[in-house]
Amino acid sequence: MGNCIPVSPRVLESEHSLDLLEIMGNFSYDVSNMTFLDYDAAPCHNQYCPLFQRVAPTFLAITCTTATLGTGALLVALAKRPHAWGWPQSRVLVAQLAVGTGLFATLLPPVAVGIRQGWQLGTGLCRLTHLLWHWSLFAQGLLVGSSSCSTAWCRWDARSQRLAVAVWAGALLLALPAALASGTVAAPETSCLRRSVDILSPVYLLHLALCLCLFLLLPAALLVATLAVPWLRSGWKPGVSASWLFFGLWLPYGMGLAVDFLLHAQLLQPTCGTFEHFDYVLGLSEGLGVLHCCLGPAALLAAWLCRRGAGASGSG
Repeated sequence: MGNCIPVSPRVLESEHSLDLLEIMGNFSYDVSNMTFLDYDAAPCHNQYCPLFQRVAPTFLAITCTTATLGTGALLVALAKRPHAWGWPQSRVLVAQLAVGTGLFATLLPPVAVGIRQGWQLGTGLCRLTHLLWHWSLFAQGLLVGSSSCSTAWCRWDARSQRLAVAVWAGALLLALPAALASGTVAAPETSCLRRSVDILSPVYLLHLALCLCLFLLLPAALLVATLAVPWLRSGWKPGVSASWLFFGLWLPYGMGLAVDFLLHAQLLQPTCGTFEHFDYVLGLSEGLGVLHCCLGPAALLAAWLCRRGAGASGSG
């Protein structure tokens, strides 16, 4: 991970051009369309790749450390006061969200090392990394979505246990196309790519469709349903907003994925300005999404502390 891959086959490209999806090592790659020009050749100058390789490993290290501390504090609060967590931040739901963010955070160190030194762990572990990465994301999205339209997570009973199995098994199934579409390539050093297949291959199109459903369609459908259905609207509580932070942070990346597909499928004709700036937009949007693993636990813990404080002052 960490190679700089061209963002569009139709634009003047530099070997230092980086697809923004590579911010987390999720590369998009097409060897047949690569063109190597002088780095400072006019009129296109892309400075994103050097910045990415300098900043990304440090960013991931700080994010991983913060996420570990936040998830640890959240789990300690759950263990010490298991009965103090009430709806909409039930202990069952919050514990599963903590597992999801913890799983995501454990993947950040190998990704950071891969960006700095190149991917040395082989194709199998590359695909496993993408599988676990997206398993965590799909599981968290399904957990937040199900908690927004159901009270099944209020208690840990047979119903919620069956739902938990369905959510985590379903999320794993939804993550399989991500693993099948990923792979490694040696150009010039070995990199773990988000997409090692053709942009129009069925497995990648399925993966893209699932990501767009998770990041765009699911939150939009839940929002419309909440506004339109009275009982869902009446059940909306401030604590739900802490869980919805997940969707808020990943929404820009979902939109970026859609635009990225249109560019690579040549359904949009990028200009030189697009080439120079789109890397930054998509890279920052994925970096924003990655922050969910540290901001999510902090938001859940803060909302719980505020609710406890409000309850204590009300009883006093």
